Amino acid sequence: MRVEACALNHLDIWVRQGGRGPSLSMPHILGNDVCGVVEDVGSEVAGLERGQRVILSAGVSCKKCPACLRGDDSQCREFVIRGFQIPGGYAELTKAHAADVYPVSDLLGPEEWAAVPLTFVTAWRMLVGRGQVKPSDTVLVHAAGSGVGVAAIQIAKLFGATVMATAGSDAKCRKAIEIGADAAVNYNKRSFVEDVKQMTGGRGADLVIDNVGQAVWEDSLQAMAVGGRMVFCGVTTGVSVSLDMGFIYRRQLTIMGSFMGGRHELLAALREMERGRLRPIVDKTFPLRQAAAAHQRMLDRKNFGKIVLIP
Repeated sequence: MRVEACALNHLDIWVRQGGRGPSLSMPHILGNDVCGVVEDVGSEVAGLERGQRVILSAGVSCKKCPACLRGDDSQCREFVIRGFQIPGGYAELTKAHAADVYPVSDLLGPEEWAAVPLTFVTAWRMLVGRGQVKPSDTVLVHAAGSGVGVAAIQIAKLFGATVMATAGSDAKCRKAIEIGADAAVNYNKRSFVEDVKQMTGGRGADLVIDNVGQAVWEDSLQAMAVGGRMVFCGVTTGVSVSLDMGFIYRRQLTIMGSFMGGRHELLAALREMERGRLRPIVDKTFPLRQAAAAHQRMLDRKNFGKIVLIP
């Protein structure tokens, strides 16, 4: 596959900084979210042709164990992430197993398609597979400007829910509303708890979608409705929190971890993308040779949507 675009994720930064998993053999190629054109296919590959535009699954599993067969690919004991345990898309050419290659249309450009795989499969699993989102739900989405955040806002609205988003600036709050959020709060100016309670008539959020972690943990619990659910997929601000078990059981809260997603969940998101009911948000593109500057933009939290590298 000839790479046309590769989107950034926080995982790229964590891998570069070290300390987030196994030691890597060098040289290592980063990049989870890859879009490009098929350059060549193996002799036994069917359904893929040279010249087709495709995206790659960010996660790779064995495809034959019980977890894979029931659709829980990321629970596979052999599961690895492209750009982490195996080479990724910061390259001119990359390769993948045919089962991890998904043809896409010309509805979107390569930079937009590269902004889809990891974040939309992650958000779909959080909201639909784990959170069981319903039209009656009020959903609190943290980090509205992140890749998972912009995907989660749209998916929640697709299922008819009401969405309150949080972000770190007024500009990002306005953009969150532009892509579908019903309301947004700048967490650097005030706590989001009162805004959620006011929106829900004092009840609280039915579903919290979080990829932030430590910094919003306490307030997220306070913002949840009785019987509410929290699904988290990331810990960008820290991994350690305190837990009041009495508060959890008295309010009958459900707290769930979620990690990427399965093939069927990515396909579901892609179907809605092709129908025009979901859309990736590209913040800014950088030439591949300026990957360091792209990483810094993410570290500085300047992006709303995905940062994408192009050849």
